[in-house]
Amino acid sequence: MKFKTALVLSLFLAISNFSIAQNYNFATYNIRFDNPNDLGNLWKDRSVHLFNLIKFHQMDIIGTQEGLKNQLEDISGSLGFPYIGLSREEGGEKGEFSAIFYNPKKFQLLEDNTFWLSTTPQIPSKGWDASLNRVCTYGKFKDAGGQEFYVFNIHYDHVGQNAREESSKLVLQKIANINTGNLPVIFMGDFNIDSKNPAYQAIVNSDFEDSRDTSVIPPYGSMGTFNGFNWGNTPENIIDHIFVNQGVTVHRYGILTDNYGKKYPSDHFPVLVEVSFE
Repeated sequence: MKFKTALVLSLFLAISNFSIAQNYNFATYNIRFDNPNDLGNLWKDRSVHLFNLIKFHQMDIIGTQEGLKNQLEDISGSLGFPYIGLSREEGGEKGEFSAIFYNPKKFQLLEDNTFWLSTTPQIPSKGWDASLNRVCTYGKFKDAGGQEFYVFNIHYDHVGQNAREESSKLVLQKIANINTGNLPVIFMGDFNIDSKNPAYQAIVNSDFEDSRDTSVIPPYGSMGTFNGFNWGNTPENIIDHIFVNQGVTVHRYGILTDNYGKKYPSDHFPVLVEVSFE
């Protein structure tokens, strides 16, 4: 009887200490800045649909691009999610952000920072042949099971090809320097490049893979991510990407084309992946 009791107790303790990997939904979403000239697609009209899209698809962490401070506050208020990041302009409050939102019920923020995509990443600056200042915001998070991981979120320049290539080199080097514990990393954003671009190739030839290529379930949705608010347009190029390192398993990948009355919540489609950490 004592042997059986001890065996049952041992099995109970083993089961109690066994951790089942938790799946999470991560997304990158260029939300389009609050432009008063976007008649028919003003932020005040489309924002509620963007909030509802995020809620319906149960996104746990969202890397956003182009958001202005008022938009970020609107999203945070609707979702109940904090966000991290500085704007790309001097002072870190005015202008566009590459902010990261996260579910505080699932994740604890351990550290965060923003650096500029330039030869002087520690200060607000424009890099190489870029037309505008560009930034990368990153955060280190921990889930309820104690798993730590990093999220890096970017918005590459839309004009300067050299800037895009150098941005890939810079971010990859920053990740290597920051992620000294070899933790899982999600590297995502609006890269303004397709898979043929050397700036894309530099990433997939490193320690990262495109989540679209590693998804257990075949990729779902559109073949492009920029819709330009044009209902009649069929996007063909994927310029918003989510890359993962070997510590991340991608279960699902989708480009979400949700709409409301033949209108889109943004001029980009969000890219969503369901992942777990190895």
